[in-house]
Amino acid sequence: MKQIFFSLSPKKRAFLTGTLLLTGTGFLCRILGFFYRIFMSRTIGAEGLGIYNMVHPVFGICFALCAGSIQTALSQYVASNQKKGRAVFRTGLFISLTLSLLLALFICNTSPFIARYLLLEPRCEPYLMIMALSVPFAALHACINGYYYGMQKSHVPAFSQVAEQIIRMSAVFGIVQIMQQNGKEITVSLAVYGHLIGEMASAAFTFICLIFFPPARKKNSQPETVHTVQPGTIHTVFPTHYTLPLLALALPLMGNRLVLNLLASAEAIWIPNRLAAYGLSSSDAFSIYGVLTGMALPFIMFPSAITNSMAVLLLPSVAQAQAEGKQNQISASISMALRYSLYMGILCTGLFCLYGLDLGSSVFQSPSAGAYIRILGWLCPFMYLATTLGSILNGLGKTFSTFLQNVCALCLRLVFVLLGIPILGMKAYLWGILVSEMFLAFWHMATLRRLTSFTWNAADMVGKPIIVLFLGIWLNQKLWLFFMTFLPAALEPGAAWSFFGTTIKIFMLCCLYGSGLLFCHLLRREYQRR
Repeated sequence: MKQIFFSLSPKKRAFLTGTLLLTGTGFLCRILGFFYRIFMSRTIGAEGLGIYNMVHPVFGICFALCAGSIQTALSQYVASNQKKGRAVFRTGLFISLTLSLLLALFICNTSPFIARYLLLEPRCEPYLMIMALSVPFAALHACINGYYYGMQKSHVPAFSQVAEQIIRMSAVFGIVQIMQQNGKEITVSLAVYGHLIGEMASAAFTFICLIFFPPARKKNSQPETVHTVQPGTIHTVFPTHYTLPLLALALPLMGNRLVLNLLASAEAIWIPNRLAAYGLSSSDAFSIYGVLTGMALPFIMFPSAITNSMAVLLLPSVAQAQAEGKQNQISASISMALRYSLYMGILCTGLFCLYGLDLGSSVFQSPSAGAYIRILGWLCPFMYLATTLGSILNGLGKTFSTFLQNVCALCLRLVFVLLGIPILGMKAYLWGILVSEMFLAFWHMATLRRLTSFTWNAADMVGKPIIVLFLGIWLNQKLWLFFMTFLPAALEPGAAWSFFGTTIKIFMLCCLYGSGLLFCHLLRREYQRR
C-alpha cells in the first residue's frame, strides 16, 4: 500500500492526502454531530428542531451572500495564482467582513418582519438576532478556509471542523447542566446559541492558525509581487487591484447561491404550511418536519463526508489543471469522481434500506425517522454524484450551468411541495427529493460529456458494486448468524443494545464491500498485466 502511494505523482499524493484528511475529520465531526443531534432531539424535541430548521435558512442566505461565494472564489483564484495568495486573501476578507456586518445589522433591525411575514412563524423572531451575530464569524472562517484550500493545504480547514464541534458540544452540555440546576426551561434558543458558539470557535481556531501556521507557497513558485506605494497615496492592507478579478469570480457564485438558498428557504417555510393544508396541526407539522430534517436527513448526509471532501478539493485541482491546459488530468478527475461517488452511493443505499428502521428506532427512538431513512437511502448515488460533478463544473468555470441546473432541480422539488404535500403528505416531498436529485445528477453528467471526454463504464462503475454489495449482504447475514451464537441477544433489533448490534452489522458489511471491490481491482490489474 505504501509503495502504491509513493508511486503516485506529487499532485495525486497531495490530493489523496487532503481527501483522506478532510474525510477523516469530516467523519469525526459527523459522529460528534450525531451525539449532539441525539441530545438536542431529546432536549428540545422534534417540534423544536423543526423551528430551528426554519431559522437556519436565514443564516444560509447570509452565508451565500458574504462568505460561501467568496470562499469558493478565493479557492479558485488562489489555486491558479498562488504567488498572489496573501494579497488576494486580504482583499476577499475585507469584502466578506464588510458584507457580513451589514447583513447582521439588517437582520437584527428587521427580525420581527422576517419572522412574521417571511418565515410565517412569529416564534422565530428572538432566534433571528442570535443567528445574525454568527454571520461575521462565519465569514472570517470561510475566507481563511478558502485561502488554505487554494494553496492546497487542507489541514487547518479540516481540524477547524473538529474544534467547532467539540467546543459547541461542550458549551451546550454545560449550558443545559446550569439551566437544569436552576430549574429553567430549555427552549430552541439552546440550539441557536450552540450555532453561534460553534461559529465563534471555528473562526477563532482558523485565525490563530493563520497567524502561527500560514500556508506556505511551493518552493518552485515565484515570490509574491510587491507593489510599491507612490508618495502621496494611501496604503491599505487590502490591495484593491485584486478586487475586480475576485468579484468577477465571486459575483456569479453569489447570485447563484443566493437564488438557491432563497429557493431552499422557501421549501423550508412551505413544508410545514403545506402539511397543515394536508390536515395536520401546527405542532404535528413542525414535529414531522423536525424528524425529517433533524433526524433522518443527517443520517443520509453522514457518508457524504467522503464525497464532500473530494468535491472541495476537486474544484481548485480542476481549476489549476485547466489553467495549465492539462486535459488528461481533468478527464481523470471526472472518471475518479464518477467511480467513487457511485461506489459510495450504492453502498449507502444498501445500508440505509437494510438498517434504516433499526437506526431510527435505536438512535432517535423514532420509528418514523427510521422509515424516512429507509426511503431517503435511494437518494445516495444521485446526491453524491451531483455534489462531486457540480464541483468539477465550477472548477471548469461553468458556474452558470451549475446554477441553472440547481435552480431547475429545486423548482422541480418545490412543485412536489406545493402541489403534492396537500394531497399525499410527506410522501410527495420524499418523491420530489428523489426525482430532483436524479434529474440534477444526469444533467451534470450530460454537461460534462459535452465539455470533455472521460471514461464511463456502466458495468464497472454500477454493475460491479451492485453485485459486490449483494454478495456482501448475503455473506454478512451468514456471518452474523454464526456470531450470534457467541454474542448476547441484547444486540438484536428491539433489544437494549440494538444500536451496537446494528453498528457491528454495518461495519462488517462495509468491510466485505470494500474487500470485494479491492479484490476486483487487483484481479483486473493482474489480468491487464497478462
